[in-house]
Order: sequence, then C-alpha cells, then structure tokens
Amino acid sequence: MERKKTREIQIGNRVIGGNHPILIQSMTNTKTEDVAATVDQIRRLTAAGCDIIRVAVPTMEAAEAITEIKKQIEIPLVADIHFDYRLAIAAMEHGADKIRINPGNIGSVDRVRAVVDVAKERNIPIRVGVNSGSLEKDLVEKYHGVTAEGIVESALDKVRMIEDMGYRNLVISIKSSDVMMCVKAHELIAEKTDYPLHVGITESGTIISGNIKSSIGLGLILSRGIGDTIRVSLTGDPLEEIKSAKLILKTLGLRKGGIEVVSCPTCGRTRIDLIGLANQVENMVADIPLDIKVAVMGCVVNGPGEAKEADIGIAGGIGEGLIIKHGVVDRKVPEDQLLSELRKELLNWSE
Repeated sequence: MERKKTREIQIGNRVIGGNHPILIQSMTNTKTEDVAATVDQIRRLTAAGCDIIRVAVPTMEAAEAITEIKKQIEIPLVADIHFDYRLAIAAMEHGADKIRINPGNIGSVDRVRAVVDVAKERNIPIRVGVNSGSLEKDLVEKYHGVTAEGIVESALDKVRMIEDMGYRNLVISIKSSDVMMCVKAHELIAEKTDYPLHVGITESGTIISGNIKSSIGLGLILSRGIGDTIRVSLTGDPLEEIKSAKLILKTLGLRKGGIEVVSCPTCGRTRIDLIGLANQVENMVADIPLDIKVAVMGCVVNGPGEAKEADIGIAGGIGEGLIIKHGVVDRKVPEDQLLSELRKELLNWSE
C-alpha cells in the first residue's frame, strides 16, 4: 500500500512522518508518581516492542517524576495532560519529549498560549487530541449528533488555534469507540492536513473485544496509507497492546521481523493439549529475533501438509510429535520434548 506522506516530527530520539516506519505506542497504568513501578513497566514494554510511551500526569508530583523516569528509560516519553495547563508546562520542564493535550479542556486561549510558548521554547511536539466523547456542544448541534465530520472540524479548529500562535510542531489524534466513525474521520482528516496522525480506537474494550475492534479499525485505516503511530487500547496489561499492534502491522506488511506463529483450530483428531502448546510456543518465540513462520499443528495426519508454508513446525500425536521443516518431516520426538526441541532448532536456525 502507498502511505500518505506526512511532515516529519521529532519525538525524543525517534522521528515520525515522512518515510519513517509506523511506531507503536502504549500507556502505562501505574501511578506516574511511583517512579520504580513506572520505570519497570516501561522497560518491559520496551522489551516487547513499544516505541513511544505515554504516562498520565494528573498531579504536580507526576510531572516532577518525569525527570527521574527519563533517566532510566530508552524510549520517548509523552505526558498526558487534561484540564490543568500548569501540569503541561511542568511536564515539559521536567523532560517530557511530547505532550498530549485537548486544548478544549485546558481552558482559556491564554492558558493554551502559555503551554504553546513553553513547547515552542523547547521545541517539544504537541499532540492535539480530540475524542468523540468530548466533542463540543455546538458541533454536536451543527452535525445533529457526534459525527466524523464534527470530530475532524473540532481537531482542525484546535490545530489552527495553535498555528495562529506560531507553532506547527504538532501531531493529531482523533479517536472514537465507534469503529466505522473513526475510520471515516481519519479518511476525512488525511485529505485536509499533512500533520502526522496517531491512530487508535479509543475505549475499545477488553482483550477479546478490544482486539477485534482495533484490528478492524486500525486495519482499515492503515490499509488506506493513513497513520504514523498507533496504539491498540485494551482494558488489560499494556503488554497485550504491544503484541497486538506488532501483529496488526506485520499482517498488513507494514513491519517485518519477529517469528509468526500459525496454529490449527483443533479437531477430534487432536490428542495433545494443542491450545496450551500453541500459547507456550507463542510466548517462547517472543525473544527470538528471527523473521520466519512457525506452525503448531494438532495431529500427525495433516501436520506436514498444513505446515508446508511454514519454515518449521511441530505436530502432535499420541505421546509423541513431529518436527517438520519446510513441509518435510525431520524427526519424531517424545511429546514432552516438543517444545524444548523446537526452541533448540530456533536458537540454532540457519536457512
């Protein structure tokens, strides 16, 4: 697919827009004031593949904690601000690489200008965020409800306000929990601006519903060449957001690297704990830096055939299983050794 080319924006040690790859973002769910817990979570997210991290800044203590957090992490940090413009200023003074604000809830134009002035002085990007749930009353009335058109108009109004203050180091985020409204809004705004877009389906739900909504929404938006950073918003461990985001990008051909695990859906021939085995394999390969496909099959009848397109696979039988390479049976191993033998093969892998 051909990606829409947006302007380049530097966020800490990373750059988005232009020809740069789409970056994965997540948000901590620790109390930002708890530096140790926040740093620990950010490090785990970084190891899983997170490129940019956002932290909530609801208090001055949280803003001040950014200084120490920044010393201990490797990826750019975004401060998430609502309501109090002083927190945005403090977050930047304490080292935030980017701030996320909704100018509509920051207060007066003078307060927004105070934030913009500090961002301009330090050349810190501002992410202008608008959610469908916070759409202004006059736009709801104008469009007879919450609509994609209203979300886009709200976001561009706020962008113009900041542009009029002489600042264009901006990223735009427009989100809705309504998947198709979100898709339409991104199509509309991509035609009207060249600012980088942060894409996500907000309040998408728990692991299952959130993944389905995010996959459909992000898949449709990204497949149109729209988006420079993404977040899969899930009610759960943020690590799950990174796993899902990486898989969405890989499925669309927008990111390479990492082992892809394919597995059959089980049937009456299955004589092993295929569900448990497939999950174990998926977890096991997470730290192996290979760009190959691994198949996990439930029986020795169809295993070699179904695993033919994979680089390597395993297929379970009764008390034993097969190691399969490029669709050809390599050897039989006891069932309790399938996982360890597969890992051994992967750690010594060569084409």
